Amino acid sequence: MFEFLFKYRPVVFERGDFALALPVLVFVLVLVLIGLLVPFLLRYNRVGSHLLRRDRWILGALRVGVLGVVVFALFRPMLVVSTVVPRRNYLPILLDDSRSMRVTDGDGISRGDRILELFGGATLADSATTDDAGALREALGDRFQLRTWGFGSDATSIDVADELRFGKQRTNLARALTRVRQEMEALPVSGVVVVTDGADNGDESMAEALTGLRAAGLPVYAIGLGEERLAPDVEVRRVEIPRRALEGTTVVADVILSHAGVAGQSIRLEVEDDGRLLGSRDVELGIDGETPVQVQFTLEDSGARELEFRVAPIDGEAVAGNNQRTAMLDVRSERRKVLYFEGVPRPELKFIRRAVADDDNLQVVTLLRSADEKFLRLGVDDADELAAGFPETREELYAYSGLVLGDVEASFFTHDQLQMMADFVGRRGGGLLVLGGPHAFAEGGYAGTPLADALPVVLGDADDTIVEVRAELTRAGSRHPAMRLAPEQRSSAERWSTLPPLTMRNVVTRVKPGAVSLVTGRPEDGSDPRVLLAHQRFGRGTSIAFTAQDSWLWQMHAEITLEDQTHETLWKQLLRWVVHDSPDRLELDLAEETVLPNEPVTLRANLDDERFLAVNSADVRATVIGPDGVAIETRLDWTVERDGEYEATYSPSEPGLYQVSVHTRSGDAEVASTGYFRAGQPELEAFGAGRRTELLKSLAEETGGGFYTYEEAMGLAADIQYSESGDTVREVHPLWDMPILLLLIGLLLTAEWTVRNRKDLA
Repeated sequence: MFEFLFKYRPVVFERGDFALALPVLVFVLVLVLIGLLVPFLLRYNRVGSHLLRRDRWILGALRVGVLGVVVFALFRPMLVVSTVVPRRNYLPILLDDSRSMRVTDGDGISRGDRILELFGGATLADSATTDDAGALREALGDRFQLRTWGFGSDATSIDVADELRFGKQRTNLARALTRVRQEMEALPVSGVVVVTDGADNGDESMAEALTGLRAAGLPVYAIGLGEERLAPDVEVRRVEIPRRALEGTTVVADVILSHAGVAGQSIRLEVEDDGRLLGSRDVELGIDGETPVQVQFTLEDSGARELEFRVAPIDGEAVAGNNQRTAMLDVRSERRKVLYFEGVPRPELKFIRRAVADDDNLQVVTLLRSADEKFLRLGVDDADELAAGFPETREELYAYSGLVLGDVEASFFTHDQLQMMADFVGRRGGGLLVLGGPHAFAEGGYAGTPLADALPVVLGDADDTIVEVRAELTRAGSRHPAMRLAPEQRSSAERWSTLPPLTMRNVVTRVKPGAVSLVTGRPEDGSDPRVLLAHQRFGRGTSIAFTAQDSWLWQMHAEITLEDQTHETLWKQLLRWVVHDSPDRLELDLAEETVLPNEPVTLRANLDDERFLAVNSADVRATVIGPDGVAIETRLDWTVERDGEYEATYSPSEPGLYQVSVHTRSGDAEVASTGYFRAGQPELEAFGAGRRTELLKSLAEETGGGFYTYEEAMGLAADIQYSESGDTVREVHPLWDMPILLLLIGLLLTAEWTVRNRKDLA
């Protein structure tokens, strides 16, 4: 309809420059018309009194409108637009060759068949070529020299679309665009045509690809295939678990389920480890969208665990390949050291140590000030450890993964020790847990000290009033794994609500911006609630504030039975949380858990010295052991861009699990770190299989191209000839004879006649 009324396609108006072909005679005609207009307007002023002023204005406006359209046409308006020179420009066509093209949409036709219909070749459904196969390719070929590419993880030149097999395991749209731009940069190119559903699961930067396309002046014309949302469908969209955990740790996985067309149905999410069921959760699905689910499980066996998160396919599901995801978790049997310093003997110390005594993965080294300049040491490795009291050097303190600070006043420490504890969290990346007591927080004089900066709570005015509080989980606390006192989230919250009250002597009512309150203390006297447990990220580490002074009551209160393990469970989880992500001096970072065979994986390591300062120019090596048991050693080179960062690449030759161990010598000792990745065939293309319209539109708009659905694809052949890239000429498109102008004149004259007739002016 637009082209019928305005003579040209919208792209001509978008890209054309408006101009007027104004001969001298037109000036004379305009003056004559204006002279004729005045008597007409005066005529309306001379009519009888039965004609209202409003009617005069309406009739005058209609007459002026007719005159305006005529004058506009007499000025001979036109659009001057760049047009490509036929057959002198190249047009690369990128066709998606990934597995997502095998997805069948609601009309029963696969996306791969759509590509073959547009660009020629037999369809996937049968080997017969349709009558209009290649219609778009033929239309583009009349004006351009075509170059065709199939792309998955990379772009490959092909002669015809028949060469596509739609079996690529990964789609790297950014890399494909960059490859085509680089290979065609010496030729006159009018643009790049991309035919895809918009899936992009590669590791290349789309921003960098767009920058290169804009610099080269290459517009992208995207043809989006498929439906935006497939239904019915349930997809395990995302799984978030720790990268590593201590053996025996209770893990809470955050799973996002995306679903459409299944509202009201109930499904079961299961977690398996090598065929063994670890945990499950029944989920009631609501309206179309995403549903967050938490599932809890415990891993007892150390090593690389490949966990399967899956839901059973539902009847008639559009894509069944997205019903499960694999997540890798490195379960370690190592023993983590925690330094627990108490300023005075109190029951809290005894019961915390008793709670974790049977945990083989936690070594709680205790330093208790029994009198001035006298200390009791428990759990030390040798006679020299902590012999002089609390550590005075960073090397000594940083040997621990976590630090628990009990009831001890700030004046006990030197300023350097207070700064050292703050750096323990921020620079070393250790975990800090500060307990409540009469000599802790503001009451202990910590306000204004370097350690106060690391704390997640705001220290108010000191007040030694004892308040009884009942623990109340916040919304964030109900989802935090360290707060789980029972397997299910609801039963855990119920257990928290029934715990006996504790006492607080520290006035802590606010958390800092960015900190998270997990447990609120609700005073029994009805006063304002207090922060009972909160945490925040501080630099590389985590700081936690637990403001109660007698959590041991949850073990010894009359309401607690002898068999109750609430206190033990809480403190094991708290101390494991303190140390779980505390980095070692040498840390291995594998960006991807699963790669394709023969696809390079980046081995990245970060090296620090005993003070956790970055070390450059060290001899860092990696040993990779593949599924065949063969060990291959490679050297990691310092990246120079970042202090202490070393990198190398490795390409796995066969599918299976690979173990990577990085190691180096520091003085007389060797430091090492281990990680795992798998080489296999990830079903990446089954996830997010709906058309990503916004990505494709953005790609087109950022480069000056256009976006088309499959139904609009044939319009591309008409629009792309007006590209401003490549060899072009300027063409003139007259506008004076547009049908819309004649239609406007007719409508305006009809409206004037209607008004005149109703007012008896005919």
